[in-house]
Amino acid sequence: MTSESAPTGVRLDDLTASTPPPGPRLPLGLQTVLFGSFRHLWLPRLRRRYGDVVRLRIYPDRDVVQLADIDHIREVFSGPATVFHAGEGNVILEPAMGVHSVLLTDEDEHLRARKLLMPAFNGAALRGYRALVAELTDREVRRWPTGTPFSVHTRMQALTLEIILQVVFGVTDGPRLVALRRLLRRIADVGPIELLGWYNPRLERFGPWKRYAHTRRRADELLYAEIAERRRATDLDSRQDVLSRLLTVPAEDDRLTDVELRDQLITLLLAGHETTATALAWAFHDLARDRGQLTEATRAADAGDEKYLEAVVKEAMRLHPVILEVTRKLTRDVEIGGYRIPAGHTVMPSIGLVQADPAHHPDPGAFRPQRFLDGGPAPGTWFPFGGGVRRCLGAGFSLLEGTTVLQAVLSRYDLAPDRARPEPARARNITMVPARGAKVVVTQRT
Repeated sequence: MTSESAPTGVRLDDLTASTPPPGPRLPLGLQTVLFGSFRHLWLPRLRRRYGDVVRLRIYPDRDVVQLADIDHIREVFSGPATVFHAGEGNVILEPAMGVHSVLLTDEDEHLRARKLLMPAFNGAALRGYRALVAELTDREVRRWPTGTPFSVHTRMQALTLEIILQVVFGVTDGPRLVALRRLLRRIADVGPIELLGWYNPRLERFGPWKRYAHTRRRADELLYAEIAERRRATDLDSRQDVLSRLLTVPAEDDRLTDVELRDQLITLLLAGHETTATALAWAFHDLARDRGQLTEATRAADAGDEKYLEAVVKEAMRLHPVILEVTRKLTRDVEIGGYRIPAGHTVMPSIGLVQADPAHHPDPGAFRPQRFLDGGPAPGTWFPFGGGVRRCLGAGFSLLEGTTVLQAVLSRYDLAPDRARPEPARARNITMVPARGAKVVVTQRT
């Protein structure tokens, strides 16, 4: 139940719930460090101690409530967008992606941005990207070293960045995009310490925060230069890249300013490559360590069994969620799980806790792509792309990339780990990545 269903002018005391959720009493600074660097270890412990609804104190959001029960999470995803603000919940991303980003806006402004971006990721557009993804993947994997360990995560980052640059700009050549490619890698490679500097401008005068601020400003200069040059182009109607699409919107009220364009482009470039690259790195990491699953996936690659290859990608996303949670900031008081949660708090449906729950996924620590065949897991127990009206626009594109890349690699190479022991996850910006880069050894198939 939310206060949306209560009479107009409802007071907090009018809600059925009368107590706030339980949670740790640690200082805000310590909770912030634990969440920023060790959340994959800390949050499961909190659930075991406090239950499915846990209150945290984390900078900069301050009051955060973790949710791990799928019924509570459904309430959030199906609740009114006017009450559950995803844009405000993603405030941590604002310094990099900008206030107009489709990830940072809510209600009418969000719907406008989503409507403009959606044609670039619908079914027809996805079919058009398949050949591009296959071509760029083939070019990438031909260069892989054989017989020696290398970080497949690094190679996936390079590949998915190249793909999204092509999708967004239509070209990847020229000194401007060469420089932008290098800067985007630096922007994405931010750790918990740099994240703190995003909310304290005084830190931008020092060390890593100063270098990071300079990188962001330089990337912005290149993006604005690209936008200005593209506005002068005379063949926009014949182009299919995202930037050209956004510049040829027929309705004048929907046309984006340069600042709005910058925010949408940087969002697509950053969010459109980092998460997919990490999911693929985890997939190769797990396949290399499980000979039986590798044999099945290789068979699927040879047979063109995209359904099975997609199951491999989905299972990697389940077992190793790249982002452990989604967030919604409350504009009104709500009741969830018998607790009162006031307006201004952020609720945090936990992807990681739900997808690791044996009640939803038997033997959750095992890598079993077969879970996603014949119907797959129960609805609401797998949501790496979020849920509700804010489900990720690029979900279909990410799965297309994943199946295409898997087929290209497994058709050419056999995989082995550089060591038998699995790599732990570590925090990198808002994502969780293989601690050693998902190192593998590949050999040519005979």
